[in-house]
Formats: sequence, C-alpha cells, structure tokens
Amino acid sequence: MKNSYKFFQNRECEYFPCHKVADEEKFNCLFCYCALYFLDEKCGGNFQYYNGIKDCSQCLIPHGEKGYEYIIGKIVEVNKEKRNKEQV
Repeated sequence: MKNSYKFFQNRECEYFPCHKVADEEKFNCLFCYCALYFLDEKCGGNFQYYNGIKDCSQCLIPHGEKGYEYIIGKIVEVNKEKRNKEQV
C-alpha cells in the first residue's frame, strides 16, 4: 500500500469499526483516539458537547481516507499560531 504509514487497521479490535461506515476496507484506525480532541472547536470535526464532555462519536475525520493529511495539517496550523503568539 502506498504511504502505508498513513493507514492502519486493527480488525481484531473488539470495537472495529468504532463508527458505522459504508466501506470497512477504507476505515483507518491510525488515529484511534483523535489527536485533535483537545482543540475543542478548532478541531473542525463533527462533535457535540454532552454534560460538558466533548463527544466525537459522529466524526469520521480521523478514520477517513484524508484523515492523516487533515490531522497533520491541523497540528501544523495550531503550532504555527502558537509560535506566532509567542513572538508577539
């Protein structure tokens, strides 16, 4: 698989797939726990708050075909913003 570092599946996981999807073959487990969880609204995902807790169960960004690029891009963006604030 091209760019295999961007895709991983764990079919032995008791929760696989942890979201309902049309095609399990494309379900990416690489970001089992989303690296953007603590960004709150800046994550850009489909989430809701329930009793003050962020619920990402309806978000498929980390598990999609472009999940790796999206998450890495968002981390770069947030780090750049942080560096810019520190320089001011």
